[in-house]
Amino acid sequence: MALQSMTGFARAAGEHDGAAFAWELRSVNGKALEARLRLPPGHDRLEAAARQAVQRAFSRGNIQASLTVSAAARPAQPVVNETFLRDLAGLAKRLETDFGVSAASADGLLALRGVLEVPEVQQSEEQRAAYDSALLSLLETALVSLAAARRTEGAALGALLLGHVAEIEALTLAAEADPSREPAAIRARLAEQVRLLLDASTGLDETRLHTEAALLATRADIREEIDRLNTHIASARVLIGAGGPVGRRLDFLAQEFNREANTLCSKSNAASVTAIGLRLKAVVDQFREQVQNLE
Repeated sequence: MALQSMTGFARAAGEHDGAAFAWELRSVNGKALEARLRLPPGHDRLEAAARQAVQRAFSRGNIQASLTVSAAARPAQPVVNETFLRDLAGLAKRLETDFGVSAASADGLLALRGVLEVPEVQQSEEQRAAYDSALLSLLETALVSLAAARRTEGAALGALLLGHVAEIEALTLAAEADPSREPAAIRARLAEQVRLLLDASTGLDETRLHTEAALLATRADIREEIDRLNTHIASARVLIGAGGPVGRRLDFLAQEFNREANTLCSKSNAASVTAIGLRLKAVVDQFREQVQNLE
């Protein structure tokens, strides 16, 4: 499976039985899946089916689906309320005779409310079912296009994330190979610290001091952090290569990367390792920021 970004846009247009319609889909980041539908009046019946279609297609992201419909004009037989028209014509005639008002015209009478009506063309159940089916089928087409757009961006994100993982690996190797971690360097540093303490006070137990210094050196060792970083690096590459909805799992790995970088800095007893840890934190932040865009 390919990685999918949570951002994208798609549009699909079609027509059915004289009506033109189009779906526009917009997707942005979201912790879960949320579908927001904007349907024209009279189309609320489609909401449940449209929402289910979105849920089948995606697992994360805020998705807005908008439907526009332009119905072509259809000829309809006008209906004249002849009884009402006859009454109005009689009234107009009396007004003309009794009060000398102008004679009523035919178009004037027909323009009065309730005289002439053009009823809406009613769809049969079969026609409505076919119409709804056409709209939902077009929605599926738009969803396929949106998924393709999200995959395209997901591929770009995947390459970017692999670049960040490579940087994390390089920094981990640099920390592992740092000269300050050589046994000779550690011994020299500890010996200097012990000498300074002994020079400062004659009441210190030299043997006890050496023992405590050795324990501190053991606690400051970053071997475990390096091993865990290497494990997380391998896991990140596997997840990115596998694709699919791995955004949450990669976000968890980003937190683990950050935890190890923090520990690396806190346990460091050399400025060079601390500098590597700080650079590592910066790259991990970039990695996590991009992971937020993945499904």
